[in-house]
Amino acid sequence: MSSINILQKGILDIPADAIVNAANTGLWAGGGVSGAIFSRAGLAELTAACNKIGHCDEGSAVITPGFGCPCKYIIHAVGPQYQDGKHGKPEALYGAYKKSLELCRENDIHSVVFPLISAGIFGYPPHDAWTQAIYACKNFINQNQDYNLDIFFAIPETQKLNTGKKILAKELPGINM
Repeated sequence: MSSINILQKGILDIPADAIVNAANTGLWAGGGVSGAIFSRAGLAELTAACNKIGHCDEGSAVITPGFGCPCKYIIHAVGPQYQDGKHGKPEALYGAYKKSLELCRENDIHSVVFPLISAGIFGYPPHDAWTQAIYACKNFINQNQDYNLDIFFAIPETQKLNTGKKILAKELPGINM
């Protein structure tokens, strides 16, 4: 049975088959979560793998090996920069999660750790970001009941963590938190 778990930890502190990098369209090393992942994986190796892919559209995701990270794979999901909650941005954020989850199934990944995509430097309001994240995960689980996937969210900030737990409890009562 699949699960959704929200934990107050760093993304590299939760053992899983894959971690999700909150990426940019050029798949370049960034700051924050992205910088930590590139640093741990090995900057040269992960940069070379991302350069080989070349680009990822907003609202989508691609996959690379984990290299030096404590996981087999890194999924690079490109969320949108927040504008006003319109202009297709909620759909793009949902799409980044949806494609990441599809890549899990396609690559036989049974545990994945997400950050809260777009809720950092891309400026997405946490409540709105959580809504898209939870809906995407909920829909994936409902549409893939034959596939077991443990979904983790690594959220170091208490306020964002509590917001996520409230939305998860409202949308999926009884799910792990």
